[in-house]
Amino acid sequence: MKTTLDELQAFVRVVDSGSISAAAVQLGQTVSGVSRALARLETKLDTTLLHRTTRRIELTEEGQAFLTHACGILAAVDAAEEQMAQRRQQPAGLLRVNAASSFMLHVIVPLVGEFRRRYPQIQLELNTNDQFIDLIEDRTDVAIRIGTLRDSTLHARPLGRSRIRVLASPAYLAAHGTPHSVAELAGHSLLGFSRIDLLNRWPLRDDAGNDLHIRPEVAASSGETLLHLALAGVGIVCLSDFMATAARQRGELVELLADEALDVCQPIHAVYYRNTQLASRIACFLDFLSAEMRW
Repeated sequence: MKTTLDELQAFVRVVDSGSISAAAVQLGQTVSGVSRALARLETKLDTTLLHRTTRRIELTEEGQAFLTHACGILAAVDAAEEQMAQRRQQPAGLLRVNAASSFMLHVIVPLVGEFRRRYPQIQLELNTNDQFIDLIEDRTDVAIRIGTLRDSTLHARPLGRSRIRVLASPAYLAAHGTPHSVAELAGHSLLGFSRIDLLNRWPLRDDAGNDLHIRPEVAASSGETLLHLALAGVGIVCLSDFMATAARQRGELVELLADEALDVCQPIHAVYYRNTQLASRIACFLDFLSAEMRW
C-alpha cells in the first residue's frame, strides 16, 4: 500500500507545529483524523516516526530521516502546482524568509504591505535569527545574509551593499564630549558585538595603520540591541546604514569621525540551496526587495 500525500502532509504539519491538535487546526481536520493518518503512515512504513508523550512530540531517528524525504515530496508537489499558477501570471504559495532581526525590522517589515498588495496569493512566514541557520533544518526558502559569504553549498544573489558608520546620540556626546580623533575613542564607552568579533572591526585606522579593532565595554548579540543602546545614550557604536539611516535623518544619531572613516560597505545577499529551482514566489520577492531597498 502506497503512502498518500495527505499522510505526508499530516506528518510534516505535526512536526512543524509540535502537536497533533495544532496540526489538525492548520489542516482543517479533526485531531482523530490526523492521528489516524499518522498511524496509517507508520503502519505502511513499518516503523515508528514519532515518540508521543503528554507534553510533546519528538522525532525518532527514522522519523528524522523520513522527514527530509517527505518535505522534498511535498515541495515537489508545491512546485508543480506553482507552475500552473505561473501560467496565470500569479505567483502563489508559502514563502519562508529568514533574516537577522535588525534587517527584518528595518528593511523587510516596512515593505511587507506593498509586497502583499502586489502578490496577494503569496503567504509570508518571516523568521529572525542573528546567527547563520541551516536552510533545510529550519525549512527556510530564502535567507538574507549580511557580510562575506562562506558557505559554497548555497546559491547567492546580491541584493545591495550597506555602508557602516561610527555613531553616537546627541545626549551621549553632550554628557561625554565628542571624539575628534581615533585615539580619543579610548576614553569613551564603546558598544560592540558579543558573538561575531569580526563586526568589532570599525572603518577606522589605529595608530599603527591597522583596522581599528575595538573591545566593547557593552556587548550584545544583535545589531538591533546595539542600536537601542546607542539611542539610549549608553555609548558609541558602529552600525550599518540599513538599520541606522532613519535615526541619523531624524537627528537621533550623529556620525563621528567622518573625515577619517574608510568607505566600508557590507554586502547583502539572498541565499538558497544550489539544487533548488528558483520558484516564482522566491524570484518575485527577491526582485521586489532588491528594487525597494533604500538607505
